[in-house]
Amino acid sequence: MFHYLSDELWFPDHEDALADGLLAVGGDLSVERLILAYKTGVFPWFSEGDPILWWSPDPRFVLFPEKLKVSKSMRQVLRKDYFKVTENKAFLEVMQSCSKIKREGQEDTWITQSMIDAYAQLHKLGYAKSVEVWQEGNLVGGLYGIDLGNGVFCGESMFAKVSNASKVGFISFIQNHDYKLIDCQVHTNHLESLGAEEISRTDFLGYL
Repeated sequence: MFHYLSDELWFPDHEDALADGLLAVGGDLSVERLILAYKTGVFPWFSEGDPILWWSPDPRFVLFPEKLKVSKSMRQVLRKDYFKVTENKAFLEVMQSCSKIKREGQEDTWITQSMIDAYAQLHKLGYAKSVEVWQEGNLVGGLYGIDLGNGVFCGESMFAKVSNASKVGFISFIQNHDYKLIDCQVHTNHLESLGAEEISRTDFLGYL
């Protein structure tokens, strides 16, 4: 069964999570709690008006950088420099853009203003990172996530306003860093096409 959190800074054992991965409800989005969450394999995911929900799914969806799939057409896009890719130049804009993208099966965004405020603080402390994809000076794609400093990057969300923009940002980011694991949290067809796969929660926690 899942647990209700108070002001006390802790998370329950992962084995207490429900079948869908829900581990705990409540608590807050303080910097201290968020850092503890990511370091112990937990992440927040909830909609506006809902209590804070904390998740630890089993299996976990991850990408091993050495298994990254770059199609022939994407290699051509990368070579032709259609886009300019930067890091940590427009963190808030990336989060806000991610919050506004319509996603299949979701009526509203889970990137609430409280989430944006909290992750902005993590960004100031160097934990949250953004990747920006530009075209003719306009922000057309990007992603953001948490860097734990232990070789694991926890991807949170990405967006694209033009075709291939988010893929270019994601691929470039992975190729320009030496991460041992990218945490994608839950399955998406988009990330599966790039090489992401499911592993057991136990194995994932071992990488942390």
